[in-house]
Amino acid sequence: MENLNEALGLLAVGMVTVVIILCLVVVTGNLVINLTNRFIPGNKRTGESHPSGKLVPTKKVAAIAAVVDVITRGSGRVDSIEKR
Repeated sequence: MENLNEALGLLAVGMVTVVIILCLVVVTGNLVINLTNRFIPGNKRTGESHPSGKLVPTKKVAAIAAVVDVITRGSGRVDSIEKR
């Protein structure tokens, strides 16, 4: 019975440790994402049909959409394409 109590104690300590570490990973990841979005300039969505970048030719858009469709088996979609 003593071995069972020790095993359950170790199990509880291990599970609590894993939960704490996963919470730290999530909090750190969200902090890095928020700081990156705030201080590093990037592309901002303006709500326009065509972003400030140059337009991509229609054949390339069709090819990219077809590749995304094949890779995601129909569950993915292309939101925007920008040419830099």
